[in-house]
Amino acid sequence: MDVPPFSFDRDGLEKALDLLANPSATIDTPLPVSAPTAGVGTSAALEMLAPHLLGRARDLGAPGFFAHMDPPTPWITWAVSQWTASRNQNLLHPDLSPMAGAMEQLVVDWLAPFFGMTGGHMTPGSTVANLTAIWAAREAGATEVVATHNAHLSAKKAAHILGMPFRQVEWDRPGDLSASVAVITAGGTSTGHIEPLDAASGARWRHVDAAWSGPLRLSPTHSQLLDGIEHADSVAVSAHKWLFQPKESALILFADARAAHESVSVDGAYLAVPNVGVLGSHGATAAPLAATLLAYGVDGVAQWIDHTMNLAEQLYQLIERHPELEARTPPQSGVVNWRRIDRSHPITAADQGVFVSTTTIEGEPWLRSVAANPMADPELVVNVVADG
Repeated sequence: MDVPPFSFDRDGLEKALDLLANPSATIDTPLPVSAPTAGVGTSAALEMLAPHLLGRARDLGAPGFFAHMDPPTPWITWAVSQWTASRNQNLLHPDLSPMAGAMEQLVVDWLAPFFGMTGGHMTPGSTVANLTAIWAAREAGATEVVATHNAHLSAKKAAHILGMPFRQVEWDRPGDLSASVAVITAGGTSTGHIEPLDAASGARWRHVDAAWSGPLRLSPTHSQLLDGIEHADSVAVSAHKWLFQPKESALILFADARAAHESVSVDGAYLAVPNVGVLGSHGATAAPLAATLLAYGVDGVAQWIDHTMNLAEQLYQLIERHPELEARTPPQSGVVNWRRIDRSHPITAADQGVFVSTTTIEGEPWLRSVAANPMADPELVVNVVADG
C-alpha cells in the first residue's frame, strides 16, 4: 500500500529522482483520455508520466539548442522547487508564508540596487510585471501608453486591460509625452536591441522593460550596456530568462517602491495586510532564485551571462566567415539574427539535434539564436544549418 499522500515518502521521491536521471527507463504508454476512476498508484503514475514530462521535453541545455530566451536551470533550483511544493506557502497572507514572504523581500533587496530601484515584488513573468508598472503609472497620472515597434506585445495588452490608449512612437520624435507612460525596451524579443535608456525624458512615467537584458546589470563586463536604467521609474526583469530560473519567475522594481505599492494595493476583509499588485495567491517563487544566488553568488551568475554573451559572439563570427550564411547585425545583448544566403533552401536543423528559432524583422524572415544556454555549441549549430 502506498504511503499516505500527505506524508513524506522517501521511496517515492527516490523513484522520482531515478526517473529524472533516466526517463527512458520506463515504457512510453499513452495517457488515459478521460480521468481515471481508480488510481494506478504513485509508482505506476510516475512511470507513466516520466516518458511524457521528461522524455518528450525540449532539452534546453543540449549543445544544439541555440534558440529561445528560455534557459536550462541549475539543479539546486529543482531541489528547492520540490521543497516549496511540499510546503505550498501562499504569499497572499502572512499567516500562510511566514518565511516565504520574507525571502521574496530579501531577494528583491539583493537585486533592486543593481537597477537603481528601491524595491518591488515578484511576478510570474514580465507580462504581469509590465502590467503592474503601467497600472502604477496610471495611478500616478499617466493617461496613455507609448512605445516603439520594438516593444513586447504585453505593453499593448496592458494598455487594453487598463483602458488606456496605446500609441506607437519613435524615440527621436515621440510627440507630447507629458501624460504618457513610456515603455522603453531593453532587449527586444526578436533582435535583443537595447533602446536608448535616456529616451522619453518628458514622459510622466518611464518604464524599462528589461525582461531579457536586465541581468546584464549583474555583470561588471556588460553592465554598462544598461547605463541609465537607474533613472527609470520602474524596471521589469525576467528571472526565468537570463537568471536561469524555473518558470514562473520575474520582478517588477520601482524607483519609489513604497508609493508604487500603495498605489496598486487593495484591501480585503480576510487579509491581514493589503494585497499588492495584480496577483492574489502567489507561491514561493523567490526560493529557487535565493538558492541560486546563495550557491553561486552574483559573480557566478554573472560568469554564466558573460559566457553566453561570448557564445553569441562566437556564433556571429562563424556566420560572418561562412560563405553560405549572413548575419543581420552584430549581437548587442546575446541575440543573433542570421540566415542562409540561399533562402529557398529550407532549414531542417531541428531534425538533426540543432534547434534555432525564427522571427520576422522589417518584413523579412530571419533565424533567431538567443544565448540563453551556457552549454550551446555555436560551431555545431552553424555547421548543421549551413548544410541544410
